[in-house]
Amino acid sequence: MTGPFFSSWVFVCIQAVSRMIRHPEEAMILTHKIALDPIGVGAPSGAMTPNEIAAKAAPTKPHTHTPPAPFIIGVSRSGTTLLRLMLDAHSQLAIPAETHFIPELCADPPRDGAVCLARLRAMPTWEDFHLEGTDFAARLESLVPFDLAEALRLFFGCYARTQGKPRWGDKTPPYVEQVAAIGALLPEARFVHILRDGRDVALSYRDKWFGPGTDLTAAARLWRDRILAARAQAERLEPGRYLELRFEDLIAAPEHELRRVCTFLELPFEPGMLDYHQHAASRLDELGDRRDDKGRVKVPRERRLSIHANTTRPPDPAQSGKWRTGLTPEEIARFEREAGDLLTALGYGLAEV
Repeated sequence: MTGPFFSSWVFVCIQAVSRMIRHPEEAMILTHKIALDPIGVGAPSGAMTPNEIAAKAAPTKPHTHTPPAPFIIGVSRSGTTLLRLMLDAHSQLAIPAETHFIPELCADPPRDGAVCLARLRAMPTWEDFHLEGTDFAARLESLVPFDLAEALRLFFGCYARTQGKPRWGDKTPPYVEQVAAIGALLPEARFVHILRDGRDVALSYRDKWFGPGTDLTAAARLWRDRILAARAQAERLEPGRYLELRFEDLIAAPEHELRRVCTFLELPFEPGMLDYHQHAASRLDELGDRRDDKGRVKVPRERRLSIHANTTRPPDPAQSGKWRTGLTPEEIARFEREAGDLLTALGYGLAEV
């Protein structure tokens, strides 16, 4: 079995086993109940779901004191950065640049804080967080016994303190395929899934260094598959941990949508969130060059900043529906043949023939 479902299942199982080390008397029972089948097809009778495994293997004292932590997810070019900057403009909440490292750490959990720190520093996104010179390294290395969930809380908490804020969140679009794993690891995680008309997403991919480029069929498949993956995994979360909103609604009625998101996050709405664009440039300024594993520049800082230019201006409803003039009729038809059912289900409708 391959794909996002299997990956998330493996991450959940790994975390379960790592926690079971502390409760060896239950390890054999749990091991026999874990079925390598994330959706239950062919699973042995009585097999446990990811949530049941995570609940059984979780620490005996849950983090009831930890406030909800937003994880903004969505297909790239769907408005995830816009939503991040809006929420980050709140006086109580800090959301760093994209992390990307959580799945890798889940797949192969570090044995201690020193190893975790070394692996974080080797990540291509590390320089975006500006945690060198803070107490993060010392606190991580002193985390004994090591626990990955606590290490992640430490990372995000230290980042939030650099911004003078008490609460933290995350915005990493590919985590759209890791909802179950992250949800099991961090009980405080609440997922805000921002959706956008896939035809506008495909148009936006055209001149980017990532994504399917000009292949409309590939863009449609990516858009459809990632949305469906997130929705399928969200069904395994406890109620109240997953929220969807549409990019088009956010830019048309930002206060209404932000109030809805704030309620979901147990965060009081602040009017200053609507002024996010006044601070967007300074918040995005933390982005550096994107480097490969040998330290060579892969994507220059200027190019990374250029794709977020619209976030330095107030919301513009004209950013929706650009596919009508930006794509050819043939391109629109290719996209709709591949993902027309989901477009319709999300309320976007199909082009008039």
